[in-house]
Amino acid sequence: MASLVRRCSRPRGCSLAALLALAALASSGRLGAAAAGEGGSGGKWHVVSVSSLLPSTVCMATEAPPNPSALSVVHRHGPCSPRWSRGDPPPSHAEILGWDRERVDAIHRKVARAAASKGANATLQAHWGKPLGTSNYFISVGLGTPARDLAVEFDTGSDQSWVQCKPCGDCYEQHDPLFDPEGSSTYSAVSCGAQECREFGSRNCSSSSDDKKCRYEVSYSDQSRTVGNLARDTLALTPTATLPGFMFGCGHKDAGVFGEVDGLVGLGRGKASLASQAAAQYGAGFSYCLPSSPSTVGYLTFGAAASAPANAQFTAMVTGQHDASFYYLNLTGVRVAGRAVEVPPSAFATAAGTIIDSGTAFSRLPPRAYAALRSSFRRAMGGRYRRAPAPPPFDTCYDIAGHEAVRVPSVALAFDGGATVVDLDPSGVLYAWDSMSQACLAFAPSPDEGSLGVLGNVQQRTLAVVYDVGNQKIGFGAEGCA
Repeated sequence: MASLVRRCSRPRGCSLAALLALAALASSGRLGAAAAGEGGSGGKWHVVSVSSLLPSTVCMATEAPPNPSALSVVHRHGPCSPRWSRGDPPPSHAEILGWDRERVDAIHRKVARAAASKGANATLQAHWGKPLGTSNYFISVGLGTPARDLAVEFDTGSDQSWVQCKPCGDCYEQHDPLFDPEGSSTYSAVSCGAQECREFGSRNCSSSSDDKKCRYEVSYSDQSRTVGNLARDTLALTPTATLPGFMFGCGHKDAGVFGEVDGLVGLGRGKASLASQAAAQYGAGFSYCLPSSPSTVGYLTFGAAASAPANAQFTAMVTGQHDASFYYLNLTGVRVAGRAVEVPPSAFATAAGTIIDSGTAFSRLPPRAYAALRSSFRRAMGGRYRRAPAPPPFDTCYDIAGHEAVRVPSVALAFDGGATVVDLDPSGVLYAWDSMSQACLAFAPSPDEGSLGVLGNVQQRTLAVVYDVGNQKIGFGAEGCA
């Protein structure tokens, strides 16, 4: 097998039979990601079965790390999702790309507003966090006593957590029955006079209101909204890990593109997020692994020190940026097929910075940096595959019809600190667009050189992503879902 790998890592050195043999080994688990090229950050190529780029119809669960606060993470449209058993059709590729574009646009507007108001008296309580669009992954948690199981999206770009509650006169259709506060013995509404209401509630809350409950209201860039009361209840992360007095929004008037999830948990840097509320019990931080396929399961674990894998490499978490909810980091370079793209680190240093976001699918790079990545990727792909029409936001797509396996140059991201070089899973490099006939480079350019950069969830797949908030650093470990 070693000779086969060496031969296939050289340009034009691999026959179709060898490609198929490698693809079979990869799909069977006998050929690891490092062996697919030359291994590690020096790896040059991935040999990928075309079928592995497409969703499976069978749920193949992976075990979570041995941590009492670990939750399983699944893709909301895959066979491991409760939606699958109901026969709900998955969204089209056009819908997925449209939602992703709307989220990125909304993030840009949010950061621009924060930058414009820097130094003013604006506070978080007016915003109460914003999940700016639709996240792609969710977890199952228990809320109340006795616990009610709920499927909620998680979002590192939001602080606010909320679920739909009874009575709900104007709500979207969700997968599970609505959460009933009257059915929980540990539920309590936050009053208008409470400190948390002054800090996180809506501006129109008044102690003169009839029920004296603290209101919250969130309006989204796509006209989605959630309105209700701030409340506290026991949150069960797992059957043995609970957070008594968890503060969340009990939504009574909700509408928008939330799919059929029961709500959302925010993992942002703000005080109201689940990550911040869990810090006293588990430590300041969390980690997750997003599976490479909707048919497999990842995890979300609280407590960065306990969940960081031994192979994790860390880069500094950048502070003092425009929006306090996002996690910022410094991207300094990209490698394609083991070689650094020809662009200086300054090309990645935008005025708005770069965030890592679990709710944006495809990474956005500054135009000059993206152009260098695109050129290097196209050269590496050579003339093996015909170019294909590219749907926005993509511009580099290939016709892979008739191919059972494809050779894909490796892509690695370099972060501030020099030693932090993260090899991406093949599913984070090539996105299968049209059944088994078209695949595209899974990156897109930002609107301009000054716009915010985003490290999206497609590029995070299979990595153990560690948010060590206590030590202000972000880590990446290979084969995190294994």
